[in-house]
Amino acid sequence: MRVRIFAVLSVAALLTIPAAANNVFFFTTGSPDGQMATLSRVPSTGKIQAETADDFILSQSTTLTKATFIGLIPTNAPLSSVSQVEIEFYHLFPKDSGPFDNRVTTRNNSPADVEIDSATRDSAAGTLSYTVSLVNPSFTAANSVVNGINTFPNQFTGGEGAVTGQEVLITVDFNTPIGLAADHYFFRPEALMNSGDFLWLSAPGAQFTGDLQTWMRNDNLAPDWSRIGADITGHSPIDASFSLTGTVPEPSTLGLLGGGLTALAYLRRKFLG
Repeated sequence: MRVRIFAVLSVAALLTIPAAANNVFFFTTGSPDGQMATLSRVPSTGKIQAETADDFILSQSTTLTKATFIGLIPTNAPLSSVSQVEIEFYHLFPKDSGPFDNRVTTRNNSPADVEIDSATRDSAAGTLSYTVSLVNPSFTAANSVVNGINTFPNQFTGGEGAVTGQEVLITVDFNTPIGLAADHYFFRPEALMNSGDFLWLSAPGAQFTGDLQTWMRNDNLAPDWSRIGADITGHSPIDASFSLTGTVPEPSTLGLLGGGLTALAYLRRKFLG
């Protein structure tokens, strides 16, 4: 009789293990604050690559499915002139990096030399899709960095002055979701235009514990990065306007199964001795 009871309870214990759930992950730095606009451009004929990157923290393993970022395109450019979008993620230096080479003032808390290859998504490769939406037909940033990205000791330029254009929201869906472990990362979006350039707009920032600042480089400075505020413009540290959406699996199926097996072991000891 006790064996039958144990068998029934064993099945019942397994059946009562809840299904694993996915909690929604969302991170944002907020809307543009009008302080800064910085070039973030896919390389093309006659134009070198320029990258701007801002940081975020994951407290646990996360699957990213969507991203947004807000910037300026030329005033008269149609939204369809954004012809390619590429997204990369970076660890913090010195991960994925060589030694400090003294070509910039510091690499502390900068993005790594190279991106996380498995987390790169590109519309040209079909691994992401995107839409471009008009937010404001005329938006002005008080300062900008486009070409003034130099090695030490000529890194300080003060910026290239105010810039006005159409404020656009680029919404990205990762056709292949991106899985990242708990860690501190940099998010780097780029957009290529048929005419003109895309400039990523600054934001007040998420202001989370450990929040860093926006860094920038082009192909002439790479693999190094410079701080837009502290190194290039003399502005206080800035963030960039973006958001990330995804899921956090919790509790995990493996954890639930372990809990179920523990329950079965307990029942076996209790009823079978």
